[in-house]
Amino acid sequence: MHSEKTPAANATESSTQSPVDDKAGAALLVEAFGKVSAEMGRFIVGQTEVVEQLLIAVLAGGHCLLEGVPGLAKTAMIRSLARCMELSFRRIQFTPDLMPADITGTDIIQEDPVSGQRRFVFQKGPIFAQMVLADEINRTPAKTQAALLEAMQEHSVTVGGHSMKLEEPFFVLATQNPIEQEGTYPLPEAQRDRFLFLVRIAYPSREEERQIINRTTGTASFELQPVINAEQIVEIQRIVRRVPVPDHVTDFVLDLVRFTRAGEEGGPAFVKDLLEWGAGPRACQNLVMAGKVRAVLRGRFHVTIDDIEALALPVLRHRVVPTFSAEAEGMKVDEILKRILQAVPRGEAGRSI
Repeated sequence: MHSEKTPAANATESSTQSPVDDKAGAALLVEAFGKVSAEMGRFIVGQTEVVEQLLIAVLAGGHCLLEGVPGLAKTAMIRSLARCMELSFRRIQFTPDLMPADITGTDIIQEDPVSGQRRFVFQKGPIFAQMVLADEINRTPAKTQAALLEAMQEHSVTVGGHSMKLEEPFFVLATQNPIEQEGTYPLPEAQRDRFLFLVRIAYPSREEERQIINRTTGTASFELQPVINAEQIVEIQRIVRRVPVPDHVTDFVLDLVRFTRAGEEGGPAFVKDLLEWGAGPRACQNLVMAGKVRAVLRGRFHVTIDDIEALALPVLRHRVVPTFSAEAEGMKVDEILKRILQAVPRGEAGRSI
């Protein structure tokens, strides 16, 4: 005679992973990161930090807001990343006349060739891809921006009262052009907060630009090969969530985020003169999740303060608002955040707020 396991027991057993499973998954992540970086390096010159941040965002289950002047291979980079990860890719060019249905899709009337009856059939929009490039998101009105942001948050699309899940993993990279602001609709701070990172792409060095010329004006062609697939990415995302975070690192995250808010007890006095608005709780969540991925990429199964410091700028720079006086003095957000980082206590004991 045998006893059947209860549903609760089955759920507990299926959700419990052994350290060996976690270790194997972490090794898969490190191996995949090395292969993706190497494969993209054959096509993209430089930008290693940007590529790493994009990979961290994907594996942490977040989205990226990307800033950079035209011609820095943003589209090519995302298309290459999708190819290396064997993910479906769509690019949406945001324009002032773009409508929400142009992103999500719409019902169209089709006639059955046999019966002659007409019926509504849903035609999927470009959001139904695993990796979506929203090019120049600030070129379209708020209503259309909201359609994209809803899909990002819910990983689903609602049309005509019906909700449809998007295929996992789902990743949105939205670009903004920092030099052409005429006729734009800047994202409100509350919507910018939905992005895990704000990644900034700088101009290449002289030598990197020389390599770009040589690679793109000759006869050589590059065919990127997939090195990881969607199923493996989803499994890695699960494993990453089990990476432990020591208490002193959590305290460091709390201090860092709370110090961006003017009037925080124990925080630096200069913040009230430099920041109008500080980061919210989502910044803490994003710092921890991104830190977990970076830790595993570095061969560790625990998060350190170094992981948090390395990712503080891309996580926080779009979540704080400088004061008018700070802008008048020409202070950049990154400079302010670096000052706050220096003011945060370090050490095993940390500091509890």
